[in-house]
Amino acid sequence: MDRFLAPHSPEAAAHTLLTENWFYWDLDHANLNENLVAGCASYRAFDRYLSGQDMYLLPRTRSELERILRRYAYDAIHNAIAKCRAALQPGGYGRVCYLAEKSISDVLNANDNAESLLRLHYNPSATPVHESAEPSARSIPTK
Repeated sequence: MDRFLAPHSPEAAAHTLLTENWFYWDLDHANLNENLVAGCASYRAFDRYLSGQDMYLLPRTRSELERILRRYAYDAIHNAIAKCRAALQPGGYGRVCYLAEKSISDVLNANDNAESLLRLHYNPSATPVHESAEPSARSIPTK
């Protein structure tokens, strides 16, 4: 995880703050801290992907990988909002999603992170291989 989000990154700090103070992190402010939730959501998205949790369809391209990470971030955002007792400002949900998406894009754009993440769960034996391009001689009976 340190390769993608260093321990001193804002995302890691947000994740640490939320997980260590899960029962009262939202009581410090009258409104939901959008940067905190977005940073934590981005961190949790990468953490969930790296663990291989819920990986049924593996991403083949960068855009598929980004879609998966965004979906994981949205799940974390929804969980935080559902637990939060502070009010969400008008337009806050969109801002939180945008900040999390930007964080994910920034990480994928750095170095060769996208390629490394794609290779992480790559299984060459899972790719479909067609042995013959010729049609089958066996017919299907119809009535």
